[in-house]
Amino acid sequence: MNFIENYYKNIIKYDLLNRFQYKNLKKLPQLKNIILSFSCKNSNTNQIMPSLLALELIASQKSLLTLSKNSNISLKIRKGNPVGCKVVLKKKVMYNFLKNLILNILPNQVKFKKNSLILKNSLVFSELEQQYYLFKDIPKLNISLVCNSINSFELFFLLNSLKLAGSKKSL
Repeated sequence: MNFIENYYKNIIKYDLLNRFQYKNLKKLPQLKNIILSFSCKNSNTNQIMPSLLALELIASQKSLLTLSKNSNISLKIRKGNPVGCKVVLKKKVMYNFLKNLILNILPNQVKFKKNSLILKNSLVFSELEQQYYLFKDIPKLNISLVCNSINSFELFFLLNSLKLAGSKKSL
């Protein structure tokens, strides 16, 4: 068992029970999955393919292309063209990525918005830094955290307990 998962089960659940009142223990907020995605401004394969490869190196899992659902004349994107790529992390892979994020990436630069982290420089991952010439032009990496919290206080408490959010609000 990963130490982040162990920390959640033994400490964060206990803190949530003391902080909020729950009638059912199955309704405790928990992290369901993490979505990593790159969104490219155009459907140029020179920009999409390195992003796809970068996601596979970061997540150790196969990534998927994101296709446009409708055409946009101003951006010169046709319906069905690739506009980005994403990968969904669950269970052990999610906790391994979270451990890497907390220990190696967060001490570096990270911007936090609502339930999404944005890495401006994706080369903070050691997997990508070793092959700089391939990944020097990839776009920003979006890291979305999916959880089952009911309100924003629970979400913020969970993220703060996992050391993912700065202490912007006082609880």
